[in-house]
Amino acid sequence: MAQLIKIFNENPNEREIDKVVKVLQKGGLIIYPTDTVYGLGCDITNTKAMEKVAQLKGLKLDKANFSFICYDLSNLSDYVKQIDTPVYKILKKALPGPYTFILPSSTNLPKAFKNKKTVGIRIPDNNIIRELVKKLGNPIVSTSIYDEDDLLEYTTDPELIFEKWENKVDIVIDGGYGSNIPSTVIDLSEGEITVLREGLGSVDNLF
Repeated sequence: MAQLIKIFNENPNEREIDKVVKVLQKGGLIIYPTDTVYGLGCDITNTKAMEKVAQLKGLKLDKANFSFICYDLSNLSDYVKQIDTPVYKILKKALPGPYTFILPSSTNLPKAFKNKKTVGIRIPDNNIIRELVKKLGNPIVSTSIYDEDDLLEYTTDPELIFEKWENKVDIVIDGGYGSNIPSTVIDLSEGEITVLREGLGSVDNLF
């Protein structure tokens, strides 16, 4: 049975953040707010936890395209090949923000991602999830939680999310109502700019 923990985005409570981090360190699954839709995730260094996330999405882990939520751009060098200045300028302009960037992966990826040639990177403009990542010391794997209702697509009310997921995860963080529009996904892995999905992040002023 999951816990529902209220954390305020403006000033996340350190004790509550520590409580969530301990659950992540033990291989727990959490649902958390971002600057777009609510996400489902775990510690990227815990393969068993990632397998559980993949299972909940109906996927095999080696086929899953999960993103990494990072605290800031300093995390990039751990998981991404060296990027050139124009790409870095785009990232610096867009992040933190409602974007997912597909970048060429380095050889340092966690075991479960070793065969991946690219990695999706997110740095949401949300203090709760960024503080969790900072305290944890490494990124959290991230995937959106869809709703079976085709009209809704994404549930925005954390209490309704809790009702649906309380038997599947360890913690649901109530960070207030979420958006029902996902992040904009931009592929920069081939040196060209390809918008794979237009979401909440505007692409007009990025390039």
